[in-house]
Amino acid sequence: MEKMKVLLVCAGGMSTSILMQKMSKYWQENGLALDIKAVGLSEYQDVFQHYDIVMVGPQVSYRMKEIIENTALPTAAIPSFDYAMANCPNIMKLAQKLYAEK
Repeated sequence: MEKMKVLLVCAGGMSTSILMQKMSKYWQENGLALDIKAVGLSEYQDVFQHYDIVMVGPQVSYRMKEIIENTALPTAAIPSFDYAMANCPNIMKLAQKLYAEK
């Protein structure tokens, strides 16, 4: 399977970088390749061209419409509970659903 390229967008990139590490580990444990990067709202437009999907932290989900318009990539907000608990199985399901739309 080809490597899934996920761009995580949050307010500043800090809390998302913790989630990013947990997601990378979870994908690896499940035998899947993942290329993931966490960026803040100010950065995503500089890098989105290198990614397949965009996942948005709940704290910036109000900007999702703008992100979709700017990137034209499959995009979804990570549910607050899954984000807070770093619920990688649920986040992975959401990512796979988005990836299937690309």
